[in-house]
Amino acid sequence: MASHFQILIIGGGTAGIMTAAQLLKQKKSNSVAIIEPADTHYYQPAWTLVGAGTYDYEKTGRPMSSIIPKGAKWIKDKAKGFDADNNTVHTEKSGDITYDYLVVAPGLVMEPSLIEGLPEALDKGMVCSNYTDPKHTWEVIKNFKGGNAVFTQPTTPIKCGGAPQKIAYLAADYFRKNGLSKKTNVVFATPGTVIFGVKPIRDTLMQVIHRYGMHFKPYYAPFKIDAEKQIIYFRNTATDENQCIITEDNSLGEKMSSDAIIEMPFDMLHLAPPQAAPKFVRDSTLVNEAGWLDVDHHSLQHNKYSNIFGLGDVAGLPTAKTGAAIRKQVPVVVDNLSLLIAQDKIGTKSYNGYSSCPLVTGYGKMTLAEFDYDGNFTPDPKLKRMLVFNSAKEHWRLWMLKKFMLPYLYWNKMMKGQDV
Repeated sequence: MASHFQILIIGGGTAGIMTAAQLLKQKKSNSVAIIEPADTHYYQPAWTLVGAGTYDYEKTGRPMSSIIPKGAKWIKDKAKGFDADNNTVHTEKSGDITYDYLVVAPGLVMEPSLIEGLPEALDKGMVCSNYTDPKHTWEVIKNFKGGNAVFTQPTTPIKCGGAPQKIAYLAADYFRKNGLSKKTNVVFATPGTVIFGVKPIRDTLMQVIHRYGMHFKPYYAPFKIDAEKQIIYFRNTATDENQCIITEDNSLGEKMSSDAIIEMPFDMLHLAPPQAAPKFVRDSTLVNEAGWLDVDHHSLQHNKYSNIFGLGDVAGLPTAKTGAAIRKQVPVVVDNLSLLIAQDKIGTKSYNGYSSCPLVTGYGKMTLAEFDYDGNFTPDPKLKRMLVFNSAKEHWRLWMLKKFMLPYLYWNKMMKGQDV
């Protein structure tokens, strides 16, 4: 097997496959290799719907061999380290692989150990997560009989930041449809200060929360779970003047100690585990102080090594980690990388921080948050072709986009290197 490639890509997820496909579509003679150990490539955005019993999990995965672009060499192995000064990637089984140019796109990893008790509790009993086992989430929801249904997320960055609240809305809708609303408290607890950072979307989501009678708990940072006693512990992250957060009737049965620790009992718990860059990236010289790949926010070129680019969930970018963001990042990387190879300078394309979060608000309802680095609401004008004139509002056509159109575009366009 060749041990040197013109362009070496780490990661066979959305970012890695799209980048390889577009590079080869642009120039078939490019020498491209992808380091990826997994046998299956998953369309993870559908896992929210799997967790709500409205999408087949088996349809979210396809063999990696069928996804690797024609003309790319698949190195079925794990990257384990870098020697960026010598243009080398260390692998577990294939030895050292050298490159002229490197694209780092291995995604992120779950780090449940950052919440005490979570590794032992995750995907067992009443504790579930769409991020790790959406089929178990559906089992928990459909067998739920009432009580506190708690949904939360960690203090770390996570992929698809809206996913923890999407499943909360779907569960609330399911409980309402099945006569459980009156004996159920649906709680969404977040370390953040607001339900969503983009105001038009936030206004809609607050209406959704009111419609379901949900308990919205900002400033709640989960740090410990006692699965046996079914208690989750939060730290109150509010400023001193905002720490009176347990209401007088306290229908949730919360307890708060003097050191700003909140105990909340649960009858089911869904959470996004803490997440981080893969360890071999975190331990390298390629990361910023926060442990994410240190790339320029607009060119996506590494800030120290000019022949390295990074994109996707591993990149240290101040925007949401979503497939929609990757869709806009890939053409920038491909343009900059291609011009760097041909003319020893990067191209003119610039990434503006675009990301998108399809926020499912119930069965058959969705709003679509599209935004940039500055938090501006930037809806795609093409939505008007679907007769969606205000995507900040709930619409059944947006649900159809989420459930049917986006998976089709993903498998048949994005993975083939086509602009979408």
